[in-house]
Amino acid sequence: MLKSILTVCFPVVFLLISCKENSKTPATKLEPIDSVFIAYYDFKKSTNPIEATKAGFNTYNDTIANYISDYNQETLKEGYRRFLNQLDAYDEKMMGKEQWLSLRVMHWDCAIKLEGLENELVTMASPIYDLPSFELMPLLQIQSLHLYVAQLGSGASVQPFKTVQDYENWLKRLEDYLIFIDTCIEKMEEGIAKKVVLPKTIVLKMIPQLQEFINAPVAEHLFTTPIRNFPQDLNETDKARIEKEYEAFVSDQLIPKYKMLNSFLTDIYLPASRETSGLSDLPHGKETYDYLIKLHTTTTMTADEIHELGKSEVQRILGEMNKVKNEIGFKGDLKAFFNHVRQRKDQMPFSKPEEVIANFNAIQNRMEPKLNTLFDLKPKAGFEVRRTEAFREASASAEYVPGSKDASRSGTFYIPIPNVESYNKFADEALFLHEAIPGHHFQLSLQQENNKLPEFLHPESMGVFVEGWALYAESLGKELGLYEDPFQYFGMLSMEMHRAIRLVVDTGIHAKGWTREEAIQYSLENEAESEDGIIAEIERYMATPGQALSYKLGQLKIRELRTKAENALGDDFDIKEFHNQVLDSGSLALILLEEKIDGWIASQKR
Repeated sequence: MLKSILTVCFPVVFLLISCKENSKTPATKLEPIDSVFIAYYDFKKSTNPIEATKAGFNTYNDTIANYISDYNQETLKEGYRRFLNQLDAYDEKMMGKEQWLSLRVMHWDCAIKLEGLENELVTMASPIYDLPSFELMPLLQIQSLHLYVAQLGSGASVQPFKTVQDYENWLKRLEDYLIFIDTCIEKMEEGIAKKVVLPKTIVLKMIPQLQEFINAPVAEHLFTTPIRNFPQDLNETDKARIEKEYEAFVSDQLIPKYKMLNSFLTDIYLPASRETSGLSDLPHGKETYDYLIKLHTTTTMTADEIHELGKSEVQRILGEMNKVKNEIGFKGDLKAFFNHVRQRKDQMPFSKPEEVIANFNAIQNRMEPKLNTLFDLKPKAGFEVRRTEAFREASASAEYVPGSKDASRSGTFYIPIPNVESYNKFADEALFLHEAIPGHHFQLSLQQENNKLPEFLHPESMGVFVEGWALYAESLGKELGLYEDPFQYFGMLSMEMHRAIRLVVDTGIHAKGWTREEAIQYSLENEAESEDGIIAEIERYMATPGQALSYKLGQLKIRELRTKAENALGDDFDIKEFHNQVLDSGSLALILLEEKIDGWIASQKR
């Protein structure tokens, strides 16, 4: 049934490259396809400098792309069209199987990004995980450049602060950032005129986030953290000069800019913001949401199909939850059990944030001895758990940030702990499997460490694959010696339920006219998350339409392919080799992943 539900296909432009015979330029006159791959990655790095920094390339460490500017968008359109024209000259006979797969991924990427740039509301190449942005609504309470820049400025993220040049690069990058903020205000003023504005609840979350940047003393400001943590090998003369420049920049330019942004949001934008929640309430909203579904899921499923699939998954998982409730011996109904889990004091045992971090480290120690039974492909990069920074903690979800390609910087699992006394640990094992090992840390680290792949396939890329893998990883807990505690197994079901609910509420908000409150209520009735956590999640879906659909659809496809392989190969099925097949080609659109696994199954039969 899932196969018919999750049928995936590409735009016409993609199908052409899959089946047409080359009738243009003879192969001898074409560049080697690897040269095209290199040129494409150079283009991506130059148009998204923060992603280049994140990947360990230092060439663009002093710039930020003003990705919402008209000039930047035209540059992107021209580039994507040029590369699509180049790719049309190649066919499958000209290269190896792995190269052809990489070519098809590149073609998808160019085609879908170009389609977004031609959309009335969307702009592409946002420095945040290469996600789309809204041209006239460029700032959000989550996954927004102004929040990510603060992470970089803390000195504890991917921006390097090791040399004098590094320190100078950051100030130059901040100069570009100030221009970006000016452009944001211009675009949001245009949005007010065109009635393309954010929901009021989103704006109300954004304004408090700015206060730390405005009110903190310069000597304690987040953006002066790097000058309070100089490397030991910098000489005193350079330190004194850099310290003076940083303090002057923060006091004379950065804080005034944040004050200006705060005044604009408070006095002008908030009164003009809307009471509604979904994209369908905006001009061109329906077409934009249809596009975002295709972008984030790599399928042609409609909002209605996804909504119904979500409801059926919710009902299936409710049945599994009832089994756990009965095993524990709780006598009330499932909704009462949700409240019971939310409020159990033994599930909220921590008094210090360090204890939360220690609990995740203990989970890692318990499951690592079993990893060899499922995986023989493991990353070189190290790994650490870290608390989310205070300035974004209230609105943040747990997240993973990959380490550097050379493994010199560890991957980091960020966990928000806004109130440690109320932190509930019942889903921590599943959360660790998702964000850390073998979820994002394995998949993303292996992807960027894979020297067989073109470098443009090393960054995070397609969410339906990345998040689908991480949600699939949650289901491996029992095979890895976890979920022995029924509350932790219930936590896994709750995490899966959370992603199934997303299919319902994301489409409900953006395609079916649901209010924020209706979406919150649906979540409260069907999962054990805290009300505060649910509110933050619903507002996330309001801000980033379609992105939350990728998790469940990707997971269902990977699980379906594993079942297909197990049934086809029987005793010859090798779970470690199946995982290798999924993980060793980078992020794939679902149709390409299915083709690859079908080919592997056929080869194993032979």
